[in-house]
Amino acid sequence: MKRNIAILALLSSLWAIPAFSQGCAMCYSSASGTTQQGKQALSRAVLILLVPPVGLMTFGMAVAYRYGKKRDQEDSDGEV
Repeated sequence: MKRNIAILALLSSLWAIPAFSQGCAMCYSSASGTTQQGKQALSRAVLILLVPPVGLMTFGMAVAYRYGKKRDQEDSDGEV
């Protein structure tokens, strides 16, 4: 099981590599022309915009894990 998860994680990370090379040339030139404070503000903004999706995904995975564990426990109690 751990091997399958590791393979899935590896394939997912390899699949995302092309996305790193895709950048808007206009956005890049605009961001590179800003001051150091502007660059720091853009970096913080990206992190702030990343928090809600990661938080929702983490919450959803936790709920699914707890539901699965509870269901498995109920199934094992019902078989006895």
